[in-house]
Amino acid sequence: MKTTTISSIAKSLLLATAILGTTSLMASGDALYKKCAGCHGQTAEKKALGKSKVVNKMSEADIVIALNGYKDGSYGGAMKGLMKGQVAALNKTQIDELAKYIAGLKK
Repeated sequence: MKTTTISSIAKSLLLATAILGTTSLMASGDALYKKCAGCHGQTAEKKALGKSKVVNKMSEADIVIALNGYKDGSYGGAMKGLMKGQVAALNKTQIDELAKYIAGLKK
């Protein structure tokens, strides 16, 4: 009978955590957009808090520029501080997926 060491259990848990963590970082645009919908509307049709642009009218490239700018603090007016906090944890892939999803909501 083979015994399992604590070390091999720890390695397995570390590997599982890495895989699950990577999966959550790769969330789809629609999953990422769920936290945006409260202010921007279900189809990104609203001016958030009456101050932002209607984001579903923006191109995918413009959305990427805006999200990256909010993240690094170089973009935005009245909503700059609020949006910086919303996008701070997003990585490049997530920003690209979110922009693609929002741009696809155009009517």
